[in-house]
Amino acid sequence: MIYLKTRDEIELIRESCLLVSKTLALVAKNIQPGITTKELGRKAEAFIKKNGGYPAFLGYEGFPNTLCISVNNEVVHGIPSGYKIQEGDIVSVDCGVKKDGFYGDACYTFLVMDVSDEKKRLCNITREALYKGIKEAVEGNRVGAIGNAVQKHAEKAGFSVVREMVGHGIGKNLHEEPEVRNYGKRWRGKKLVAGMVIAIEPMINAGGRRIYQSDDGWTIKTKDGKPAAHYEHTVAVGFEKAEILSDFDIIEKEINKNRFLWQNSLQ
Repeated sequence: MIYLKTRDEIELIRESCLLVSKTLALVAKNIQPGITTKELGRKAEAFIKKNGGYPAFLGYEGFPNTLCISVNNEVVHGIPSGYKIQEGDIVSVDCGVKKDGFYGDACYTFLVMDVSDEKKRLCNITREALYKGIKEAVEGNRVGAIGNAVQKHAEKAGFSVVREMVGHGIGKNLHEEPEVRNYGKRWRGKKLVAGMVIAIEPMINAGGRRIYQSDDGWTIKTKDGKPAAHYEHTVAVGFEKAEILSDFDIIEKEINKNRFLWQNSLQ
């Protein structure tokens, strides 16, 4: 069942998304070669709790950490560990927060120092695909229009779309209907209605679209070992334009100040 949100509820979701964005900005400030992904998760958990929220991923269906941190050929759901970030890594950081009864969700992919041209281009295309999908999140369209826009942009660039992992509705629950795929036909799927709040999250592979789950039961990796990128915004469906509730600007301000992150033209 799809739950339409009131304006007051959308504002509460925005507050949760803002805390998510501030948490990802904290990651942007601290990420550098030598820091472990577990330490980034620890900092994020402390920050979220200090600011009146609760880490949405921690304990969700047994997930053991506040952040999903996926490095290089890891697509999504990477578990923070003793792995030390290295120069050349592409690092996707997915974060969720529950605050005042409502959830927020967003993801950003970071590029550490001297990364390959392939990874730079992959991130540019994935981020562009996210915004092309968001443009379709208006009343009267179908969910398939979002996925179609993402798929066309990614595949035109020679990349592939992960099909098994999808976006979702969000509100009082972390995952609600409808399912928001990153591929498909414009005329397929649920009809979009103003008041729906959805998480749009392209997961794009540099190589083939095939994936597999690692032995830890969570981490999803590309089958061919090629890198993957993941960007996500939570948005409210509008009559003429989608309303983005999460905020990349505050993340990118920290990227601008971090000499260990490759400074690109994503802004």
